Amino acid sequence: MRKLFRQISLCSFILCLTVSGLFAQQTRGITPEDYYAFEFASDPNISPDGKLVAYVVTKVDRAQNRRNSAIWIVAADGNRAPWQFTTSPQNSNTPRWSPDGKWLAFLSSRPDAAPTPPAGTTPGTPATDLPRNQIYLLSMNGGEARRLTNLKNGVSTFRWSPDGTRMIAVSRLGPSDSRGDAKSDSKDRSDVRHYKNLSYKFNDTGWFDDRRTHLWVVDVASGSAKQVTEGHNWNDSDPQWSPDGKRIAFVSNRTGKEYNENRNTDVWVITAEGGEPTKISDHDEADNNPRWSPDGKQISFTGELHDRDHPKIFLAPATGGAPSVMVAKDLDLIPSGLEWAADGGSLYFETGVKGESQLFRVDLQKQTLEPVTSGPRAVHNVDFNWSARMIAYTANDFKHLDNVYVADVKGGNERQLTNLNEALWKQLQLADVERFTYKSADNWDVDGFIVKPIGWQEGKKYPLILSVHGGPAGQYGVDWYQEFQVYAAQGYAVLFTNPRGSTGYGQKFERGIAGEWGGKDYQDVMNGVDAALKKYPWIDAERMGVTGGSYGGYLTNWIVGHTDRFKAAVTLRSVVNFLSDEGTRDGAYGHSADFGGDLFERFDLFWDRSPLKYAKNVKTPTLILHSDNDFRVPLEQGEQWFRALKHFGVTTEIVMFPRENHNLTRSGEPKHLVESLNWQLYWFDRFINGNANSVPPDQK
Repeated sequence: MRKLFRQISLCSFILCLTVSGLFAQQTRGITPEDYYAFEFASDPNISPDGKLVAYVVTKVDRAQNRRNSAIWIVAADGNRAPWQFTTSPQNSNTPRWSPDGKWLAFLSSRPDAAPTPPAGTTPGTPATDLPRNQIYLLSMNGGEARRLTNLKNGVSTFRWSPDGTRMIAVSRLGPSDSRGDAKSDSKDRSDVRHYKNLSYKFNDTGWFDDRRTHLWVVDVASGSAKQVTEGHNWNDSDPQWSPDGKRIAFVSNRTGKEYNENRNTDVWVITAEGGEPTKISDHDEADNNPRWSPDGKQISFTGELHDRDHPKIFLAPATGGAPSVMVAKDLDLIPSGLEWAADGGSLYFETGVKGESQLFRVDLQKQTLEPVTSGPRAVHNVDFNWSARMIAYTANDFKHLDNVYVADVKGGNERQLTNLNEALWKQLQLADVERFTYKSADNWDVDGFIVKPIGWQEGKKYPLILSVHGGPAGQYGVDWYQEFQVYAAQGYAVLFTNPRGSTGYGQKFERGIAGEWGGKDYQDVMNGVDAALKKYPWIDAERMGVTGGSYGGYLTNWIVGHTDRFKAAVTLRSVVNFLSDEGTRDGAYGHSADFGGDLFERFDLFWDRSPLKYAKNVKTPTLILHSDNDFRVPLEQGEQWFRALKHFGVTTEIVMFPRENHNLTRSGEPKHLVESLNWQLYWFDRFINGNANSVPPDQK
């Protein structure tokens, strides 16, 4: 009997181990709340000797409802685990190695009694307690971070000089900052907003004040800063040191019309001591991204020949006075982040291409293009070290957030250096994405992507959510989209497409949106729905929802005003009435290029392409999500849609997010970002799944 008991006990023990192992291996679908556990990598920077890579890791503090960023370092050979380099409660970002590799500079708003220069140097200006980003230095030999700058309005970006003795910094300055106006500190000073220019607000920064961005040269030894550009009618940005450290290239719109919707930025060069700048670029549209050739004789930049053109790459003499020359004339992508090869024979750039983001190389002699990175993913934030012939970058895909990678300058010998979120991924079952191609209204090829629901089974029917991207100048593809994984975890298939207007497919395709808002773009998307239903018969055509943000919200509104095929709609930060939007958004009359003229020239067309005109046709239950401080698509747009749909008896609700702007679902407060996803799930569950007991997030 005792022997039998031992056998039963042993079997029970083995069974428990087996069951425990099965539970340990169980995975689940992702939830909106998993956002709180994410770790985000960005901005890798290679040390001068090529042995280390500094980068930024951002985590979410759920209790504080904020994001915290810190600088980490990892060995480039992968033989040492990453370690955290900054530990202040305040955010630290923008890590940049000194040319000799002895110091790591970064930006932080941490408090400090006074800026403390490196040992053996003289102190700079006394500190203030303004919570602005300043430049800090950390020695690779250890010790506390030392504040270098004390600019009144902080530092937004900076670069080391080639010899490491100075930095060029970008900060803001207003008239009262320089004249010492006593009234500026008076309690009686007016607090009204007073403007003379057409541009007086911007979504990302809010209401404009009278401060403009300018350049300061900072002495690393003393911490003293000298302003080298000035002007109250323009901003200066993107400073780049010449190889000999004597001159600085930068970008500025000095037409005096920048605040009246003039986009004519140019590349300029100024001596490191200041003075009158020399104009380098020569186009009437936007010129950007100046980069010095290794010998300092030329400057490359991106420039647009006509309004809304894709930028091309140009070369111009660094001394100015001669026309620029276009390189790679066949380039039909949007280049950014230019970088010269060390031998001056080629240029590198990042770009989006057919649902991916990759690094490309232009051979200047052969005038040819070739990809450096490849694969179904998004590669960005590329940093170069030519002495080590190495690049570092971040990359993500449909199932992974960004990690840091290194490779040789030809893209070979790639090595992954970080494994952020690895513990979380082991708990989750993530959905696959499939790409397919279908025909547009003009018989163009259009990319579509389908996400199968988690637990998909042969023979079952599944509901579908159609998602329309914003822009329309943007692209969907093999990138990380939490919302799509969340939908799939709830049993929905997801369809997303790149209709006309999308980037990554050439200028003709992108500018195919001109005159076609609510026209062929609508047909392109609906063709994608029909193609998906034909290709994937397991999709239930009777249970479909539609959603999108910004332009995607506009097209969502247009769709429900022109078809009843969808059981539910969720529209985010969306346009419904161009007549009022044109006069209240941050970019006044910003749709003129797409409508063949401004509001006053094409008034009837602006109204004809406004979803509000077709509100009487809407039958689809519609949830409206909008932000209080959205200056790109003002809140009044959401309010108009809500009132119109209510007026015509449509089931509709509006949710307004306080303190948020147009970027709610990208960089909004963590709790609002998560709640936005839960509102979407609530609405789709209620009207696609028919769950009358679905509870809205604010009632849980």
